[in-house]
Amino acid sequence: MSISSINGFQPLPLTVQAPKADITATPDGKAFADRISDAVQSLAKSQSSATQAASDFETGKRSDLAAVMVEQQIASLGFQFALNVRNKALGAYRDIMNMPV
Repeated sequence: MSISSINGFQPLPLTVQAPKADITATPDGKAFADRISDAVQSLAKSQSSATQAASDFETGKRSDLAAVMVEQQIASLGFQFALNVRNKALGAYRDIMNMPV
């Protein structure tokens, strides 16, 4: 096995082109508003699923307490995440509004 020397190393020419910016849609075609709407709908679905699981457990339709608790934790974490995103967005908005022009 032979190893070539580093002295013969030729760097590859770099041709960097800036990607075209499309502010209305992301690479998969969804707009920001659509992504937010999908996230809120997903959050609402997980919360209703957790509520239904708890109700089913209370009425005896479901016997796995661990699965019910996991669904409630998923819904809780999703809500906390949405709340933190909202707080960050509001903080950024306030920072922008307080910038001197």
